Amino acid sequence: MKDLKELTRPNIWALKPYSSARDEYNGAEASVFLDANENPYNTPNNRYPDPMQRELKNMIAPIKKVDPDTIFLGNGSDEAIDLVYRAFCIPGVDNVVAIDPTYGMYQVCADVNDVEYRKVLLDENYQFSADKLLAATDDHTKLVFLCSPNNPTGNNLDRREMEKLLDTFQGLVIIDEAYSDFSDAPSFLADLDKYPNLIVFQTFSKAWGCAAIRLGMAFASKEIISIFSKIKYPYNVNLLTQKEAVMMEKGTTDMQHNLEILSSDLKGSNCLTPRRSIQNVSNTLNIRLLKIEERAIQYFRLKEINLLRKVSEEVTICQTINFSTLLCRMGYHVYGLRKIII
Repeated sequence: MKDLKELTRPNIWALKPYSSARDEYNGAEASVFLDANENPYNTPNNRYPDPMQRELKNMIAPIKKVDPDTIFLGNGSDEAIDLVYRAFCIPGVDNVVAIDPTYGMYQVCADVNDVEYRKVLLDENYQFSADKLLAATDDHTKLVFLCSPNNPTGNNLDRREMEKLLDTFQGLVIIDEAYSDFSDAPSFLADLDKYPNLIVFQTFSKAWGCAAIRLGMAFASKEIISIFSKIKYPYNVNLLTQKEAVMMEKGTTDMQHNLEILSSDLKGSNCLTPRRSIQNVSNTLNIRLLKIEERAIQYFRLKEINLLRKVSEEVTICQTINFSTLLCRMGYHVYGLRKIII
């Protein structure tokens, strides 16, 4: 890995961050911050939230088995995705490399930040080659994006290839683990100390069932997290979100119980039975990846309304169905059937 200073945009490295009253105070909990000009009424919503989310991070740390200083919390994982571009990629100069197909916000953030986005297509087994990703890089490649389990293909990426990439690439490797709670594959959180160029994304939106509160997590070295903290907006996670997340953390046992129920339900789901024209190829619990022959697709197009009605009868009120075209290869169209818990 290159020196972190070399990877960071010069203006970001030299940036002096905004400092609030709560940033500067380290004593016991204060009832009033006189220099914050807070309204004395409408407690507790009159108070500015903790900009560093200390209570919440201290609760997350033992659950994830990491140091609190290696945690960044943002307004959904999308904030963390945007921050890696803002921190490390010089607009119009640097580039990033990513597997394809994958989560669309990686490219959206690249376009917003005027950073070239290079796609490397997955193979016929929806796996990637570290060598092919590395071949797409150059001296201006700052980031490589992986998503495992991958959205939308639903499979775990080959861990040996991921480790090879981490060992070889001189920039930062982002591994998005938004769906990791539904997978048996081990998280890369245990390898943060081993790989200083590793950034792991996770979320409260999926297994925790808290998509509405918009809370994403990024895990990395203390040095990388300090850069994120320096350039984030001062109060990026509001008080209501922090309180709700603290309540969810206290109910970790309930979350695990719900996850077991969901996993069992999804494993036993037979709303789309494999047939000659439809092949199940997904290996994660909450994403079903199906290969569908062209003639079957034509039937679905003609019978779209009936198909959606039939599928809807097979799921509970807390589930939605989303069909999306992923790839068109070798005479097959690939569709993803995703059960996303609201």
